[in-house]
Amino acid sequence: MRIYVTSVLVEDQEKALRFYTDVLGFVKKNDIPLGEARWLTVVSPEDSEGTELLLEPDSHPAARPFKEALAADGIPLTSFAVDDVAAEFNRLRGLGVQFTQEPLEMGGVTTAVFDDTCGNLIQIVKA
Repeated sequence: MRIYVTSVLVEDQEKALRFYTDVLGFVKKNDIPLGEARWLTVVSPEDSEGTELLLEPDSHPAARPFKEALAADGIPLTSFAVDDVAAEFNRLRGLGVQFTQEPLEMGGVTTAVFDDTCGNLIQIVKA
C-alpha cells in the first residue's frame, strides 16, 4: 500500500494553484472540471508520477472550522520534505511567504512552518 493522493483544503482553487505552482514549485498534473469545482492536483517536479496533492475546495461545513482551529493552534495541516530547510525558508521568504515558525532544530530534525495563503499552515522538514 502507498499514498496515491492527499489533499489540502483550499478556499479558492485558482489562487491555490498559483501559490502551489508559482511559489512552491509544484507542477499541475490534473485539472478536471467537476461542476463548480475541479479535480485539481499538483505533483513534485522531481517525481511527476509520485503522490498527487489535491487542491480540494473547503466547501464542506466542517472544513473551514477545522482549518481555522488548526491554524489558531499553530498546527500544520501537512508536511513537505525539502533538502535544506534554511535554504528553502530563505527562498520562500524572498518570495513573500509568511512563516509562523522560522527554521527550528528539534532533536536532529529541522522544521519551519508557513502560511499557504489558502487557510493552511504547512510544515517543511529536511528529508
